[in-house]
Amino acid sequence: MIRTHRRVRTAGIAALLLTAAGMAAAAPALASSAPSAGSAGDTAGDVRFATFNASLNRGAEGALVSDLSAPGNAQADAVAEIIQRANPDVLLINEFDYVAGGEALRLFQDNYLSVPHGDAAPVEYPYRYTAPVNTGVPSGFDLNNDGRIGGGDDAWGFGLFPGQYGMAVYSKLPIDEAAIRTFQNFRWADMPGALLPDDPATAASGDWYSPDELEQLPLSSKSHWDVPIRVSKNKTVHFLVSHPTPPTFDGAEDRNGNRNHDEIRFWADYVTGGRTAAYIADDAGRTGGLKGGSLFVIAGDQNADPNDGDSTAGAIHQLLENPKINTGSVPTSVGAPEAAELQGGVNAAHLGDPRQDTADFSEPPGNLRVDYVLPSRQIRILDSGVFWPASGDPLSALTGTYPFPSSDHRLVWLDADVPGARR
Repeated sequence: MIRTHRRVRTAGIAALLLTAAGMAAAAPALASSAPSAGSAGDTAGDVRFATFNASLNRGAEGALVSDLSAPGNAQADAVAEIIQRANPDVLLINEFDYVAGGEALRLFQDNYLSVPHGDAAPVEYPYRYTAPVNTGVPSGFDLNNDGRIGGGDDAWGFGLFPGQYGMAVYSKLPIDEAAIRTFQNFRWADMPGALLPDDPATAASGDWYSPDELEQLPLSSKSHWDVPIRVSKNKTVHFLVSHPTPPTFDGAEDRNGNRNHDEIRFWADYVTGGRTAAYIADDAGRTGGLKGGSLFVIAGDQNADPNDGDSTAGAIHQLLENPKINTGSVPTSVGAPEAAELQGGVNAAHLGDPRQDTADFSEPPGNLRVDYVLPSRQIRILDSGVFWPASGDPLSALTGTYPFPSSDHRLVWLDADVPGARR
């Protein structure tokens, strides 16, 4: 597992993953021995972190296990090949249905990630983690206030069955399982100054949810996990992963927009630590946030763009403007601006740089930057990118256009020079 040299990547992926500091476009190349674009050379602490909302959720409980039980599922093949070509050391997959015992994680490894796809070599993740999430778990309350109890909108997090739209972590480096912290059950009302939604039909404030509902309503629509990754014998990086709810599919009360904002705020408070994080309690009852000086990487589909879309004002800026977080390099691709130009519509009116988009959404809201890999200030960013090839590249068949062969999101990666790590 511990390597002394930076891994070699294919030139095919190198042509796709150009950063803003590199060339604006390049002819595709498919040789298998060239290093990745923007390579910093052999670096002791080089660890590649990635996030991918892979849309490996299914419409019925057990369907994901069924689809992954043998090779040959076309979508899983495309997702696996993208992962193989990006070859991250530590990976979060969003929208991967939770299955107790980790069976779905094992099947995806054995039947897809461990199987070569074209000239993409297998990738092995001996360390994996998943845990229960709030999506699809019945609340017993009428959370959307439509006069009926039941269905996805009345679950603790939107979902049709428990575990739908779950999360999975795959790692080539050891996970310190004894030190994992989960926050599935942390109550939204326990966050000081929480943006609790307001029923516009009443004069009271913050009253969309009843006191009985707020007594149980969790902040996290899925979960928040602190997964410590051991990058060397004495050095740990906290992989902070989540998937806040989309800030849409609600009404004037903006319950999802407010929840999205506060789900993002949770990590901002957690990494700030000290008194700011004193209110936080994990599922085991341990309180507080990260200790000062801790190394971390925040990853996930945050469902919030810094310039466009429907998120509550300032939602993602809670991370992007946090002094504890290194935001000096923004991942980009050559495929995203091409898609924005070809699709036109609302994309033409967006304020954000289309090179930074990570999701190919219909309009509204159009294509957005919603997926992030954000390291702590002490971690130097060596390189970063978004797996979104231009249409002329043969590998664009993996991302495509609607209906997407893999996902409407793109894998986002970052090469981190981790202090004290030994690769």
